[in-house]
Amino acid sequence: MYPAELVKPMREDLTKVGFEELHTAEAVETALSKEGTTLVVVNSVCGCAAANARPGARQSLQNAKRPDHIVTVFAGVDKEAVDAARAHMVPFPPSSPSMALFKDGELVHMLERHHIEGRPAELIAENLMDAYNDHC
Repeated sequence: MYPAELVKPMREDLTKVGFEELHTAEAVETALSKEGTTLVVVNSVCGCAAANARPGARQSLQNAKRPDHIVTVFAGVDKEAVDAARAHMVPFPPSSPSMALFKDGELVHMLERHHIEGRPAELIAENLMDAYNDHC
């Protein structure tokens, strides 16, 4: 587990633009049971999260269509919440960072780490915006 002071700025990278942090499995289940669309970002301390994933997630929210709910769990910190979120992302293997779009609790779009790592934030944002345009 990572120290709280280490991940605080990484958490704030998403919460400052409106992402709700989920810390428990119950919170994940509640979030994913909501009607409408929910973007789940599995946040991470890795470099690709800072350089690509978090900026891409933030940029994607500039789209005309966007998810009804935006939430985040933190790999290596919120184990219970991350495990619960990943259980809803099957058949995709666990990866962090990653992003999943759910509609009425059903997974409709997934970005795994290999879709994020080495790609610019703008490309990640475009990928998410395309998903929002299709599902939101």
